[in-house]
Amino acid sequence: MENAQSSPQLVRALKLRDLVLFNLVAVLGLRHLGTTAKFGPGSLLMWLIAAIFFFIPQGLAVIELSSRFPKEGGIYFWTKRALGEGHGFLCGWCYWISNVLYYPNLLISAAVIATFIFGEGGSGLSDRWAYVLPVTLGALWLAVAINIVGLGAGKWLQNAGGVGSYVPGFILILLGVYGAMTRPAANVLNATTLTPDLSNLPALNLLASIAFAFAGLELASTMGDEVENPRRNLPRAIFISAPLIAIVYIIGTAAVLWWLPNKDVNVVSGFLQAIKAGADNLSPALRWIPTLCAALYTLGNIGGVGAWLIGPARVAFVIGLDRYFPKAFGAVHPRWHTPYVAILVQATLATVFLLLSVLGRGTSVEEVYLILLDTQILIYFIPYLYLFIVFLIHRRRGESATDVVMAPGGKIGGWFVGLSGIIITLFAMIVATIPPPDNTNPMIFRLKVIGGALGFILIGGVIYWTAKARS
Repeated sequence: MENAQSSPQLVRALKLRDLVLFNLVAVLGLRHLGTTAKFGPGSLLMWLIAAIFFFIPQGLAVIELSSRFPKEGGIYFWTKRALGEGHGFLCGWCYWISNVLYYPNLLISAAVIATFIFGEGGSGLSDRWAYVLPVTLGALWLAVAINIVGLGAGKWLQNAGGVGSYVPGFILILLGVYGAMTRPAANVLNATTLTPDLSNLPALNLLASIAFAFAGLELASTMGDEVENPRRNLPRAIFISAPLIAIVYIIGTAAVLWWLPNKDVNVVSGFLQAIKAGADNLSPALRWIPTLCAALYTLGNIGGVGAWLIGPARVAFVIGLDRYFPKAFGAVHPRWHTPYVAILVQATLATVFLLLSVLGRGTSVEEVYLILLDTQILIYFIPYLYLFIVFLIHRRRGESATDVVMAPGGKIGGWFVGLSGIIITLFAMIVATIPPPDNTNPMIFRLKVIGGALGFILIGGVIYWTAKARS
């Protein structure tokens, strides 16, 4: 159903600089450096594989679609226009609900790293709910308040988060260059160790995790009606930010491996371990650098919460305008011109899942949350299937529009972008259904994860058909 009213007035507050920093804070997660470095030198080639066959196609698809249709709702709008309202709703619903499940993971990571600011890293403080709960809820609702006041104000949280996400990565790279010039690597680096064994389960799981780490370039396009000159600035922001992200992921992982034996790397704070090792080796006077980087990373994660709060909320906002969500979702604050109801509902649901994840540790609730986390990854990649399918549909239709930034390579380049993106996305979804090695009942795990994903899709279907019937 097309929305019966004109879209509420939104403020075009985002400029090119804001979009570049928004992409950095939305995609770049330094916590992934510990996970990949723990795997060993073979992870470097896996970063390159994921960059070539997923990250670059993702960026090119988003660039072409956002310059062709720079509208509020982004991936939801593109899918609805190409495949109809049913597919559009499914895409938007999966994008929205998967991110509600994602916040606990992001916020708890921030709480763990924040302990290093006070010299409590590794002390067990991050396992105490009396610490984790106030920190995570405080960060979440701080991001909510700032972004409800207006995107003009909220963008500064995301901008600060972009700086906070990137500066520690840049420092790590500089220390890695220093290490390469002054000392041998902590790991053996040769053709054998740099070639990953893609026939084993841990390598496949890691490749799927790396694809997940590269996801997020489409997020800024969900705010198309709030971007200054979106047809020009959305593609330009990706051209600037994507190489910066890939550099930190690939060279940052190499820096961690240069300073630390992979068996000693902590999967959460590995990048901080390497920064501390490099700073201590360079000069005892630089012992403050790890503390600074921990503080910046924490700021980056809070900014990341803000980014992943307001982007999916815009999708819910447009679904509300189309009347598939309750009408209130399409409401704009009379003073601040933000979709405040969509933001508040999303934050409230995120709070519920945070309580489940933190207070349920050591109980059956924790098992439920871990299943939800695997389910979230499965659901999250459904919109990416739509992204690449819609990209191919518009390529086949040969639709023309002024100022569209086309993916290079003509028909062959277009097919490479679409098909490689679809293949890697399907691969990541299949791997998400594979149980961890210590799981004693793989079939039950698969049933729970796949059943959970189908359950969320069914809930979305009920909402869609109820709204359809009501109209």
